[in-house]
Amino acid sequence: MDLFEAIGTQRAMRRLKDDPVTDEDIWKILDAAIKAPSGGNRQPWNFIVVRDVETKRKLGEYYLDAWNKVYAAGGDRAGQDDASQSRVYRSAEHLAHHLAEAPVLIIATIRGGGNAGGGGSIYPAVQNLMLAARALGLGTTLTSLHKLHEREVKELLGIPEQVETMALIPVGWPKGKFGAPERMPVEKVVYWEQWGDRREQ
Repeated sequence: MDLFEAIGTQRAMRRLKDDPVTDEDIWKILDAAIKAPSGGNRQPWNFIVVRDVETKRKLGEYYLDAWNKVYAAGGDRAGQDDASQSRVYRSAEHLAHHLAEAPVLIIATIRGGGNAGGGGSIYPAVQNLMLAARALGLGTTLTSLHKLHEREVKELLGIPEQVETMALIPVGWPKGKFGAPERMPVEKVVYWEQWGDRREQ
């Protein structure tokens, strides 16, 4: 798949089939992940692939609890009257109730936390992973609600104290269709030389 096609049609896929995903495909997207740049080429990342049903069930419990605390209780419903945002909310709510049903969960971690470059040294790898998944027809989404249960997740997965989880990525064959996500025109968010100076393409 052409890179720009993958970028232009990648979207959050939160509704996933329970059809199996091969180890070959998982290795392929993880190999793409580690090709990403990192500060000083320190490569402070590790990835945990979770297929075990009981472990996924427990992660799903933590995730749903976090969802209920942040969203379901009305803590963060800004903009939900908008039809597009309402669809996103329902999709995210579906994931919160069905996370454990995803064939694969991948936890992206970073050694040393903020001292290792923080998000700048892990999120490019996560985006590589997600684009590679898109090229294979696999659905993903980047989530982080599990971090409300960071201590419990680390204990569950045997993650050392000096390692921080940064993202949880469900992986599976999507129930929906890929397509261009709704975005504002690039001209609306780009300034040239000075804040507020816009150009037309």
